[in-house]
Amino acid sequence: MKPSTDSNKLVSIVGAGLVGAGWAIAFARAGFTVRIFDADPRISEQAIPWAAEQLQELKKHGLLEESPRDVSARLTRVATLEEAISGVSYVQESVLERTDVKRQLMEAINHIADEKVIIGSSSSGIPASAFAHDLRISPRVLIAHPVNPPYLVPVVELVPSPQTSAETVECVDSLMTGIGQSVVHVRKEIEGFVLNRLQAALLREAWALHRDGIATCEDIDKTVRDGLGWRWSFMGPFETIDLNAPGGVADYANRLGPLYYSIMQSRTEDGPWDPQLISQVESDRRQHLAVDDLAKRRDWRDQRLMEFAARRIKRQ
Repeated sequence: MKPSTDSNKLVSIVGAGLVGAGWAIAFARAGFTVRIFDADPRISEQAIPWAAEQLQELKKHGLLEESPRDVSARLTRVATLEEAISGVSYVQESVLERTDVKRQLMEAINHIADEKVIIGSSSSGIPASAFAHDLRISPRVLIAHPVNPPYLVPVVELVPSPQTSAETVECVDSLMTGIGQSVVHVRKEIEGFVLNRLQAALLREAWALHRDGIATCEDIDKTVRDGLGWRWSFMGPFETIDLNAPGGVADYANRLGPLYYSIMQSRTEDGPWDPQLISQVESDRRQHLAVDDLAKRRDWRDQRLMEFAARRIKRQ
């Protein structure tokens, strides 16, 4: 990815966990100078060294045109929110997924931000109206929800609140497109947005299949990994079914619509994941992956994502 033509432009990451640090890589790789702040200094201290390691891996996979050192040099850790916000054009908020925490942060930003800064929230499902309404900055706040890690998986959901201006949406669309993200516009606020609502539907069925003794975790994972996921890696559900019937999507709906409706009706009484079910799934998963190996497996996942990204770029 080529650096932005405006490499002096400042952005800020507030909340430097895995998602925030991933955003820092995405912006710095595209040529932006990035300030990184976290209320917990221990987290922000780890962000840049971790990012530097990921940049080395990106270089190895041909996903970084510059040297990792040059990109890392655009990352700066700051000690206060005021320092993080001052003079930046865009803030990517990636703090804890709690309404009260986000509201407290938005009120603090509202107090110190100038009239131009735009704030995107990495919220996974809480709409902006729940924590950013009736503030001076409200027209300049929206959801910019990524998939983790955002520097490897490009989709980002833009979800304005009723108080977000159209100019803000347009500006963030341009910004995200410019750093290589694939922008999804969510036209109305809804809990979970699009991505996590789709994921929730799949997870609901996956947990129910395990609960009912239909299949193990591994066999359910195989079904997605070695079946649905092959097509979903390069096309979505509507294109999938459009190509799966001779006459296209309407033909598919007429042929299989009753089956899917019957399947959906069979799950109308599902409740929450209860402790017993969680324990069963945890026990099943631990047969395949020990808790102590989770971090190593995450690294393996990111390596596979880099390989996939490199192949996909070559095909474009």
